[in-house]
Amino acid sequence: MPRPRVIIADDHALMAEGIQRLLAAHYDVIGICSNGRKLVEEARVKNPDIIVLDIGMPELNGIEAARQLKLWSSRVRLVFVTQQLDLDYLRAAFQAGGLGYVAKQSASTELITAVKSVYYGRPFVTPLLADTMTAVELERATTGQLPGKMVLTARQREVLQLVAEGRTVKEISSILSISPKTVEYHKSALMNELGLRTTAELTRYALARGLLLHRDT
Repeated sequence: MPRPRVIIADDHALMAEGIQRLLAAHYDVIGICSNGRKLVEEARVKNPDIIVLDIGMPELNGIEAARQLKLWSSRVRLVFVTQQLDLDYLRAAFQAGGLGYVAKQSASTELITAVKSVYYGRPFVTPLLADTMTAVELERATTGQLPGKMVLTARQREVLQLVAEGRTVKEISSILSISPKTVEYHKSALMNELGLRTTAELTRYALARGLLLHRDT
C-alpha cells in the first residue's frame, strides 16, 4: 500500500526538518512550507493526506490556513504542532478543522502517535494539556465548544494579522491580491468594530488580545 503523504508547515526551518526526520520512516513528506499562505497553495496542488502545521506563522497563521484547507477538502487531516499550551488555542485549532494538537517541546515523543491517531480519524491532544483538563473541558475543546473571542470575518482576520506584522497597505494589498482601497476599508471596519482610532491601537490590540496572531518563539 502507498504510504500516507504529508506536508509540513513551520517557519522555523530546523523545526520543520526535525519533523521531517521523525516522520520519514512511516510517511512520504511531499512538501515543507514556511508560511500559511504557501501551505494553502501547495496543499491544493499536491493533495496530501495529512498536514502537520504550526499555529504562529507569517502572512497567514495556522488557524486561518486550516480554515481555508478544510473548506477546500474535508478529507485532509490536520495536526497542529505548537508551543501554545492554552485552551483558547486548542479550541480554535479543533474548531478550524484540526484533529491533533502536539506540544513542540515534546514533539519527539508525541508526534508519531498523534499523526497515526489522526490519520485513522481519532483526535489527539498533548498530555501537557489533556492532563490538566477535565473530561468535559477536553470534549468541549476538541469539538470547538469552549467560549471563543470576538468573531471577525476571515478577511478581517487576515488583514489584522498583517497589520500586526507591520505590513504596509501596499504590502497587504499585494499579499491578499486586493486593492489598497479595499485594505483601507477593512482596516477602517476593524477599527470601528473594535472601538479603535489608529493603526497603532489596532496593532496593539492584535498583539495583546488578538487570538492566534502572535508568532511562536
